[in-house]
Amino acid sequence: MKKDDPCTGVCQFDNRTGWCAGCGRTMSEIKAWRKMTPYRRTALSRELQRRIQQVTKQDIR
Repeated sequence: MKKDDPCTGVCQFDNRTGWCAGCGRTMSEIKAWRKMTPYRRTALSRELQRRIQQVTKQDIR
């Protein structure tokens, strides 16, 4: 894993949202990560923490 890659090695996907429980990205976002512009990576990175929190809240319920 590279330092700018948000992957945590968990790779478990939420069936409802399609987000990874480890990094918060969708499968298509994971595949496109290396080709994304720095601007797009930064914008997505800001969104990922919210996604992870939402997925973990669903698991608790």
